[in-house]
Amino acid sequence: MSSIHQEVDITGSPEKIYNTLLSSQDFSRMTGGLPTKIDGQEGGSFSCFGGAIVGRNVELVSNRRIVQAWRVSDWALGTYSIAKFELTIRPDGGTHLVFDHKGFPEDQFDHLNSGWKTNYWDPLEKHLSQ
Repeated sequence: MSSIHQEVDITGSPEKIYNTLLSSQDFSRMTGGLPTKIDGQEGGSFSCFGGAIVGRNVELVSNRRIVQAWRVSDWALGTYSIAKFELTIRPDGGTHLVFDHKGFPEDQFDHLNSGWKTNYWDPLEKHLSQ
């Protein structure tokens, strides 16, 4: 199984990023209105990008950490990866986000590695700067 490590600086506060990633309404707005259902509690399930991504929140530390059992809906049944978002405030009030994604099928590396930037970091930055 492969892993991805990415670090990105985002204009919004850790609280705003945390809330956006765990809110059906905000996440849907961030992704251009794609259907999203997120139970923002630890143990809660989520479905994003019109059901293309599904999973469950494994660990939540308010405004600091999100750990999810995460999968693309067309992966083999029972195949889940772990996506971890670590949020720390920067001196300018923005956020340094450290992201680790582990345990996904190796043939998915290129698609996922570029997809996090295209589908999460860039839209998140745009959403929070509005």
